[in-house]
Amino acid sequence: MKTNKSSFPWWIFIIVGGFFLMNHLSNTPDNSYHYSDKVFSLISSVENEWYDKELKDFAKKNGFELTIEYDDTLKITRRLNSGEQFDAVWLSNSIWMYTLDSSKVRVSNTKSTSINPVVFGVKKSKAEELGFIDKEIYTQDIVDAVSSGKLKFNMSNPITTDSGASAYLGILTTLAGSPEVLTSSMLDNQELKDKLKTFFSGIERSSGDDQYLEDMFINGDFEAVFTYESSIISINQSLSHKNLEPLYALYPKDGVSISDSPIGYIDQKNEKKKEEYEKLVEYLLSKEGQDLLSDSGRRTWFGGINNKADTKVFNPKWGINTTTYISPIKFPATAVIQKALSLYQTALRKPVHVVFCLDYSGSMSSGSRYNDLIDSMDYILSDRASADLLQFTDDDLVDVIPFSYAADEVWNSANNLERENVLSKIKNRNPGGGTALYPSVVEALKLLNKEDSSKYHTSVIVMTDGEGNIGSFEELKKYYKESKSIPVYSIQFGDASIEQLNRISDLTNGKVFDGTTNLIDAFMEVRGYN
Repeated sequence: MKTNKSSFPWWIFIIVGGFFLMNHLSNTPDNSYHYSDKVFSLISSVENEWYDKELKDFAKKNGFELTIEYDDTLKITRRLNSGEQFDAVWLSNSIWMYTLDSSKVRVSNTKSTSINPVVFGVKKSKAEELGFIDKEIYTQDIVDAVSSGKLKFNMSNPITTDSGASAYLGILTTLAGSPEVLTSSMLDNQELKDKLKTFFSGIERSSGDDQYLEDMFINGDFEAVFTYESSIISINQSLSHKNLEPLYALYPKDGVSISDSPIGYIDQKNEKKKEEYEKLVEYLLSKEGQDLLSDSGRRTWFGGINNKADTKVFNPKWGINTTTYISPIKFPATAVIQKALSLYQTALRKPVHVVFCLDYSGSMSSGSRYNDLIDSMDYILSDRASADLLQFTDDDLVDVIPFSYAADEVWNSANNLERENVLSKIKNRNPGGGTALYPSVVEALKLLNKEDSSKYHTSVIVMTDGEGNIGSFEELKKYYKESKSIPVYSIQFGDASIEQLNRISDLTNGKVFDGTTNLIDAFMEVRGYN
């Protein structure tokens, strides 16, 4: 397979820098990985997990043992910067390589393994209705459809994901007039901010990770999604198996964001490990390795066009276009990106109305559970979250329903001052009693069903350390079928029943987060979904 790496403008990744979560890195505890000279250890973005068997089989045939840990890309950078040791790292985008602390993580011999454009996927009937089929599309065309209320879409959170950040920066750049270089002063333009805010009001659901975005779309009733081309392909494959309408991919002529899936060697001064890494990279870049990547919907040609792409994967009936050159957007300087992301979190994103259901049952007095809950809510409701761009704003509505024997009174807050009062109530309440898990969720849904979903993202966040023993899932299920489709996200810790939480998640197209190790990390993660 012939590749032309020189035709791809790699410099666009260098200037992005490592803004995301860097403020949190210094606070991350050192949970060092037990490094072994006998095993080659790779840490990889979770999107590569499908490649696990092939890589391990290759390593075994070549005389070495390979272990692979999978995690979200941003968590990987945090883990490496906190001191965990691995022999190699495989991320979604080169921009994250530059977030790594070079004094702790010496990455070298980095190679791009594939290319993944970030594109708009619209249900084909909707794309036809909007006149988007078989014509050149510009970003403004999509923006106009969203701004006029003709199109709603889902996307991953720009603050926590690579695809979300890339999508946002692409929209920002084009709405700013596609300048040669986006500057900080351009972000002060009120007309630009108004356009962006109107555009993001068209988001139906936001996701904190790209795999969940796929699952959420497949399991829900949505008309468009802004994500990786490979995700559009994956979604369409699932929709086709269910005989459901596929998405049609749109590639704006004025620029598309691109991720390059780099793998890099982490130098531990071990020549044997270096040789094993080189074998692994050689395999990934071989015809066999590249064909596997291509089969998964990743582009393995670097720039230019490919008239021989497998149409069973890169299906032109889905709008997947491999015969036209893709112009990558030019990212601005790191300081401008930082300002842009802060602007998104504080002024541009669609406001949220979230209800926290907090467990105050008797089991909360066990060990550090109660104190962990207090500390986590203090993080979420105070200025501490602003260091990670996860803070609520005065445009957001945040309510709390404490529960034990029953779902108690609602503690409302609509601004930072009121949240301080709510936080004081959270800290002053003592645990004791049963676990009215299901009734508390019903009460939260009743509250959110009165909300205008065109103005707010609505969601419920449940924190529980035990098993619901008051009320029933059937009561919740009956009520949910008659209400709006509001996601319920659960944070599990202590002895919480994962079976109960999974049933709630499946019913509401939500998700369960693991807080058993670090409750604040779980709260940080769930904030990316609302």
